[in-house]
Amino acid sequence: MSSIAAAWRRLPWWVEPVSVVIVLSVFGLYSFAIVSFLPGEYKEYLSPFYSPPIPHPDWMPDFITAPMFIIWMPLGFRATCYYYRKAYYRAFFWDPPACQAGAQEREPRKAENYRGERAVFVLNNVHRYFLYASFVVLAFLWYDTVLTFFPGGSFGVKVGSIIWLANVVLLSTYSLSCHSLRHIIGGNKDCYTCVRGGNTRRKLYNGVSRLNLQHPQWAWFSLFSVLLTDIYFRLIQAGVIPDLTILG
Repeated sequence: MSSIAAAWRRLPWWVEPVSVVIVLSVFGLYSFAIVSFLPGEYKEYLSPFYSPPIPHPDWMPDFITAPMFIIWMPLGFRATCYYYRKAYYRAFFWDPPACQAGAQEREPRKAENYRGERAVFVLNNVHRYFLYASFVVLAFLWYDTVLTFFPGGSFGVKVGSIIWLANVVLLSTYSLSCHSLRHIIGGNKDCYTCVRGGNTRRKLYNGVSRLNLQHPQWAWFSLFSVLLTDIYFRLIQAGVIPDLTILG
């Protein structure tokens, strides 16, 4: 991993922001298409974009689909994430496109001109509330994970169930490594021996802190896992590939 990071740092400064623009744009367009036009139920599985499944009210206009009532929670969580904010500020708004040692010599504007989060971006401070909402979605995703191992009511293991499990594990790790969770658990305390359950909070804080060190990696891994999981299930539904049975 360190060798990959070192090789990445040797690339021109603009490679990272351009890559972020491409990846987030593709993911955003794909997500919009999924929740707006395409079905989300496949044989024994459910699209990760459609969990938890909710009915579409008869009085609701057709262009407002059922998954739109859900997707705002994980979307809001990612959009207000501390890491993603850094990523898309630099990539989409070039504010600044790079701010590291020596960046002034390699980018077209100076990092000290960064103006911070102002105007509508102040709303990013609601990130912790999207964190709470994301845990609700994760609870349903874990429930759906269990269901994938009981196709037809009996226990079985298929490639699809393993992929679904890996996706939920990555999503959970991304949420559990969140900066806001780290602060809520113990980052807002100066003295653990002065509060009830201080030793437990200290241990939890240290655990989340270790996860938090790799928060950017979990952010991207979980983003790709959602995308690849949905594509895999759609290929199964279309009959392009079979869902191989491992056990059962």
